[in-house]
Amino acid sequence: MKDRIRIWVLALLAAAGGAAGGGAFAAPSDVSPTGFLVTHRHEVKATPHRVWEALGEIDKWWNGSHSWSGQAANLSLATQAGGCFCERWGANSVMHARVIHALEDRMLRLEGSLGPLQALAATSIMTFALAPQDGGTTLVVTYRVAGNEAAGLQQLAEPVDGVIGEQVRRLVAYVETGKPDPAKP
Repeated sequence: MKDRIRIWVLALLAAAGGAAGGGAFAAPSDVSPTGFLVTHRHEVKATPHRVWEALGEIDKWWNGSHSWSGQAANLSLATQAGGCFCERWGANSVMHARVIHALEDRMLRLEGSLGPLQALAATSIMTFALAPQDGGTTLVVTYRVAGNEAAGLQQLAEPVDGVIGEQVRRLVAYVETGKPDPAKP
């Protein structure tokens, strides 16, 4: 209950523009042995259409160190229902997730357990919600993971939050600057 109240208060602050990090908001919640919810919110200095386009350019912003091949260039994301967030290298391939709901310029929802969650038989839903805001976009990314109690998912909430947060920050940087890590040449 305390986590839900904390999320509610932070969401209100973020909506009012009071969240730290220039409109950024992130927090894992609903953490238990059977699952968790990760939420990342950013104000993006680009239109919803540009953010939507960038989602399909996942090979340009996802950190390759969080892939099976180690190379972001091997990633692809087809932004229509049934589309694959896939990775292919040589004779190898991985379906990280599949698109289950696509509303151009508004929302993209994927079903798939990323990385080590795949072996835990967890069910995971990631949603990218886009809303126009003062000439830019409010981007809210949620990742809900659920599984059986034996999986001990509460131990993975913080690391998964870190990985998802990194990817969302890279997406925002890519949309705003053309580079997922503006500090690097």
